[in-house]
Amino acid sequence: MRARARLGLLVFGLFSALTAAALPNALVEVVQSPAWVERGERRLPLAPGMALENRDRLLTGSGARLVVRLADGSRARLGENVNATVNAMKLEKNGAFSAALDVGKGAFRLTTDDASRPETQRAINVRAGRVTASLHGADVWGRAGAGQDIVCLFAGRMIASHPQDQAVELTVPGQCHGAEKDQLPGAIVALDKAKAALLTLETEPQYGVATQQTGGRWALDFGRFDQNGALTLHDQLSAAGYAGRIRPVRVSGAYLYELRLEQLLTEREAQWLADKLARELNNPAPVIHRH
Repeated sequence: MRARARLGLLVFGLFSALTAAALPNALVEVVQSPAWVERGERRLPLAPGMALENRDRLLTGSGARLVVRLADGSRARLGENVNATVNAMKLEKNGAFSAALDVGKGAFRLTTDDASRPETQRAINVRAGRVTASLHGADVWGRAGAGQDIVCLFAGRMIASHPQDQAVELTVPGQCHGAEKDQLPGAIVALDKAKAALLTLETEPQYGVATQQTGGRWALDFGRFDQNGALTLHDQLSAAGYAGRIRPVRVSGAYLYELRLEQLLTEREAQWLADKLARELNNPAPVIHRH
């Protein structure tokens, strides 16, 4: 009975409230899996269109990328092996927006749309380990690492701070503020354009890798299963960081259940992912189709 109830929740999209908000403060836009969200005691794979809430923890695996669009038009890009929490997100009635992104591990990039609102209507703090960047309109890259925490300004301006030092304002593109673990921050350093371009590769979606995005028209069809078969494969996909979708199909007076992975951008990427999942899950390769 419990399995049947759970299957019903999955079919009708009620297993989580990740898509419940009409005007979410944060919305998942692009996913290169594996990627998950932890909310309370639940851990679920991320998919385009999912709404995020305060205190959600975002996790990415090896080779993964994630793009989240905030309510003010800003975009947070997360690289592989990231552990980050979104919090303090609030959109006021007058349009002012505030948010905090706490990156405990991995690389991020946060870009704001300066034309969308005045600086006084945006306040976003991003923490990379123990280094914090406060910005109203800026393009900022950073990383929380085992040896160093660092934030770099690509455009605009930001205030960088560390709990053991005074805050500094960065206004020149390429300036970075960082600190080795268990040490005071060092002097402001400057990146050249080539180095900055290399850093962005750590957070930008990768070319040729299976990408799920709102509007993607390609899907993987894993076949039709009975209740237990659909739930078993769905759980395997979830554990691997992929958000499958279950649909009921009436066959000869009974129901079977289709399992699909949707919103893939290209046929080539869908084929790449089909082969990858067949190897990793030790199952027949899913069928690729356009919808």
